[in-house]
Amino acid sequence: MASSRKRPQSDEENETSTDEEDYVPYIPIKQRKKMELQQIKKRLIIQEEDSVSDGETRKETAKERLLKEEQKILESVAESKALKGVAELAKGIEYKDPIKTGWRPPRHIMSRPESSHEKLRKMWHILVEGNNLPPPIKSFREMKFPKAIINALKKKGIDKPTPIQIQGIPTVLSGRDMIGIAFTGSGKTLVFTLPLIMFCLEQEKRLPFTNNEGPFGLIICPSRELARQTHSIIQYFVDHLKADGFPALRPCLLIGGVTMKEQLDLIKRGVHIVVATPGRLMLMLDRKMITLDVCRYLCLDEADRMIDMGFEEDVRTIFSYFKAQRQTLLFSATMPKKIQNFARSALVQPVTINVGRAGAASLDVIQDVEYVKQEAKMVYILECLQKTPPPVLIFAEKKQDVDAIHEYLLLKGVEAVAIHGGKDQDERIRSVEQFRNAEKDVLVATDVASKGLDFPDIQHVINYDMPEDIENYVHRIGRTGRCGKTGMATTFVNKTVEESVLLDLKHLLIEARQNVPPFLASMQADTETYLEIGGEVGCSYCGGLGHRIANCPKLEAMQTKQAQNIGRRDYLAHNSADW
Repeated sequence: MASSRKRPQSDEENETSTDEEDYVPYIPIKQRKKMELQQIKKRLIIQEEDSVSDGETRKETAKERLLKEEQKILESVAESKALKGVAELAKGIEYKDPIKTGWRPPRHIMSRPESSHEKLRKMWHILVEGNNLPPPIKSFREMKFPKAIINALKKKGIDKPTPIQIQGIPTVLSGRDMIGIAFTGSGKTLVFTLPLIMFCLEQEKRLPFTNNEGPFGLIICPSRELARQTHSIIQYFVDHLKADGFPALRPCLLIGGVTMKEQLDLIKRGVHIVVATPGRLMLMLDRKMITLDVCRYLCLDEADRMIDMGFEEDVRTIFSYFKAQRQTLLFSATMPKKIQNFARSALVQPVTINVGRAGAASLDVIQDVEYVKQEAKMVYILECLQKTPPPVLIFAEKKQDVDAIHEYLLLKGVEAVAIHGGKDQDERIRSVEQFRNAEKDVLVATDVASKGLDFPDIQHVINYDMPEDIENYVHRIGRTGRCGKTGMATTFVNKTVEESVLLDLKHLLIEARQNVPPFLASMQADTETYLEIGGEVGCSYCGGLGHRIANCPKLEAMQTKQAQNIGRRDYLAHNSADW
C-alpha cells in the first residue's frame, strides 16, 4: 500500500515540473517589441562580425539590413487603395495633365535660366520636387495681382512674399496640383486663398454666377475655428476688390454648430468659394443642399490630420461628388513621408514644396521644457504667466482640465476664456474673438485651437500637459513666433508622459538648437545609433525623431484601433444575425 501511494505522488510531481517548464509569462506588447528589436540588432551584429572585418563597412551593413526590415513594415501598413473618388476608382479614370489656367509668369522671369531659379530657391531654403517646375517669384506685383489685393496686403503689413509664397503662389496660379509643407506661421493660407480668389474673379467676369450655382473652389479645414479664420481672410480680400470696382464674390462658411438656414440662403444666391469642415460639408452634400458639379479647385488645409488615422474615407467620399478634374492642394506643417506618398495618388503631376523639414519646429520659438509633478501643475501655471506679458495660450489634452484651469485662473483674478469641443458654437466664437481683440489675456484650449489658428502677437504658449503626438506639440507651439516674431513655449512633463514621446521631444529640441534639460538629455533610446539611416531621420511612418518605425507608438495605436474595429464588427454582425 505504501509503495502504491508513493507512485501517484511522483507522477504528480513530474506533471507539475513539466507544467512549470511549459509556462510562459505574459510580456506586454511594448516589452516584446523592445526584445524583438534587440534580437534583430544582435543578429545583425553577429552576421556582420562573421562576414566583414572592416569596422566602417560593418556599421553600414547593419544600417542597410535595418532599412530592409523597416521597408517591409512600411509596405505592410501602406494604403492599398488610392485616394480617389469612388467613380474614378470604379471606372479607372486617370488624369494625365494638370488643369490649364490663363495665368503666365512675366516674360523677364521666364527668360531667366533654370540655374537662376535654383539659386533663389537655395537662398530661401525652398526644396521642390516635380516636373516642369514653375519659377519662384519674389514680389506680389510680378505675380500679377491687382492693386486692390496688393493694397489689402500692405494694410496687413505684408510687403513681400514669404518663402512658401515665393514658390507656392506661382505653382497654384499655374494650375498645378501641390503638396505644401512649411513651419507654422509661414503664410501658407495666402498660398491657396489668393489664387482661388483670382480664379473666381476670372469666372465671374466671363459669366456671372447665377442662383444655386457654385462653388468654383472648396477649402476643407479640420476645425470650425480654422474654417472661420480662413473665411474671414477671404472675405477681407473680396471686400477690398469690390471697393475697387471688381465684381462681388460670395464666399460661404459651412461649419457645424450653426443653423443651416443662413448658409442655405447664401448658397441659393450662388457662391464662388466654400470654406467647410468635413462633417457639415458631407451632411449638405448627402442631402443635395449643395453640389460640386462646377467645382474645379480643392484645398485640404492641415491635410495630414484629415488623411491620417482613418479620415481618408471621408475625403474619398467628398472626392466622389466632383464631376470633372480638379486642382488639388494639400497643406500642413507636419506631413510624414507615408502621408505624402499616399496623398500623391489623388494628385496629377504634383509639385511638392518644402520649406524646412516636415514636422520641424519654428526656430523663432524659445522652447522651455520643465519637469513638474502632476499635483503642482495648476499652481505653477501662475508662475509661468509671469515669464511674458499677455496674450498667453494654454493647452491641455482633456476638456475637464481646460475647465479646471479656466476656473482656477478666474479665481486668481486672471482675465481668461476657454474653448473646447464640448462648448456650444456661440461661446467658442465669443471666446476666440475676445482673445483676438485683446479683451482677454489668456485663452485655455484643447487641440481645437492648435491647428492653423493665427492670433496676433501671442507671447507665450504653455502646454499644461505634453500631447500624446509630437506633431500636435509642433502645431501647439507654432501659435507663437509667427511671421518672423519671436515667442516662448513652456511645456510641463512628468513620469506620466510616454518615454517614446519624450525621446521625440528631446531630438526635436536638439534639431531646433534649444536647451535640452538634464532629465531629457540622460534618456537614451535603444535605437539611438540608428536614428538616421539612408538620409531618413527618425520614423518614416509618423515623422518622430526619437524612434524608428519598428517601435512607432502611432503605428502601434493605429494597428490596435484597427484590431478593435475588426472585433467590434464581428460582434455587431453576430448580434444582428441573432436578431
